[in-house]
Amino acid sequence: MSRRRRRLVAVLGASGLALAAHGVWLPAKAALGQVLLERAWQRTRGGEDAARPWPWADTWPVARLEVPASGESAIVLAGATGESLAWGPGQLAGSALPGAPGNSVVAGHRDTHFAFLRDLAPGDALRVERRDGSVVAYRVLAGRVVHERDASPLAESAGRRLTLVTCWPFDALRPGGPLRYVVTAEVERRFPA
Repeated sequence: MSRRRRRLVAVLGASGLALAAHGVWLPAKAALGQVLLERAWQRTRGGEDAARPWPWADTWPVARLEVPASGESAIVLAGATGESLAWGPGQLAGSALPGAPGNSVVAGHRDTHFAFLRDLAPGDALRVERRDGSVVAYRVLAGRVVHERDASPLAESAGRRLTLVTCWPFDALRPGGPLRYVVTAEVERRFPA
């Protein structure tokens, strides 16, 4: 084998190893993040305010969202910034806390934590576990596609509304885009802690 060919093989081998390491790192990072979020949620349930999952985190758990039919569960984080959405769904600042009176708006990525939204239908059950241990049960009213400039999903609610927002379409090859998929749900009942 020529010297040039050996170099090419070495470069290709090193590139392959780097790609494989990157491919393993992201799922490992995501799994570790979920463990740290779960621990922060348990501290939150224990009464700690703003229990950060890691020291430099700019977010903390505010609730747990569950889809009983599919077994999906996600810890909802404070704020719907790019930083917090990388780890889980985030409660939009200024909206009601999940399970509280008003309209709680929670955003998440369509290809990770909110991929389950595509399967929700009117009448489906959702549950929100609050920091005090109480559980609020919701029923899905509807799912619809809106333009990102449409602020109607953010409108105040006299009751207890849960509004889940993600990018649309679910199978888009490129992230972002101007369309959003919005699921609205109304409270069905509340269970004490």
